[in-house]
Amino acid sequence: MKAPAKAPAVGPVEAGLLGQLAPAVTATVRWLPSGGALRVLEGGQGPTVVLLHGRGGAASTWFVYLTALARGHRVLAVDLPGFGMSSAPEGKVTTAEDGVRFFTEPVEALLEQLAPGPVSVVGHSLGGLVGLELALRGRVPVERLVLVGAMGLGPDMERKARLFFRAGPERLARSLGPWAWSRLMPPAPTPLGERLGALEYELVAVPGGRDAAARAFNTLVPVTGPVFHRRERLGEVKVPVLLVWGEKEDVVPVSLAEEASRRFSQARLMRVDAGHSPHQEHPEQVLPELKAFLDTTAPAGTR
Repeated sequence: MKAPAKAPAVGPVEAGLLGQLAPAVTATVRWLPSGGALRVLEGGQGPTVVLLHGRGGAASTWFVYLTALARGHRVLAVDLPGFGMSSAPEGKVTTAEDGVRFFTEPVEALLEQLAPGPVSVVGHSLGGLVGLELALRGRVPVERLVLVGAMGLGPDMERKARLFFRAGPERLARSLGPWAWSRLMPPAPTPLGERLGALEYELVAVPGGRDAAARAFNTLVPVTGPVFHRRERLGEVKVPVLLVWGEKEDVVPVSLAEEASRRFSQARLMRVDAGHSPHQEHPEQVLPELKAFLDTTAPAGTR
């Protein structure tokens, strides 16, 4: 990995949120042995919880969860490679397996440095695929896995979502501007929803786009045919899994979560009256369930 020639600057919305999180949660850039760097938002003490965002986002999109979880855990929220303030890996990405490595291997290397003990991983969408991959690869000792509207469970994705991703959210956001973007991607009609909407627009409309990360993502999500998945390997995950899905999910069908809950050896499906981001739309429902899941003693024989 190498740092981009001109790293994107932290925007005013994100800067304001990070200022409110400090000093309980601090932002640092961590350099990796192979080169390049990932930004991490870190706070709290106790068992380690890793938070991984979806395509186009950043660690700061977890701001509702960071201080709440840091009251009893060490929390590490990571900008995925090529997004936020993290650099993108070097090398060609031509296959879906290349795309998975693009997003997973730098996070894996970071956690080997920062969290050598057992960790719980919470991943949304693309971040869920990375979390699943970490659990399957086994180099990071994952003891619990939370998948929120996660990719990677099966071959299906809604057609509208595929076309949206292929059109390029970054290019669309810059072309439309904040007003039209908010009509295309309306935030929840709450003060929290408005803040999240402003943050997400700022992240996705970054000047220069996220070309390397977008190309890697596109290897996972073709316009037609199956998206990348690990459905046949879900039974290899022996640790407790919590699946959190929106009843109005319009990206990854809830039917995949239902099937995955039967394939995992220990899994529970929580359904929320929400879309693709139930953790953001209804944190008052998801956060208590998440904390209870993270604080439950692992059954004997699990890592």
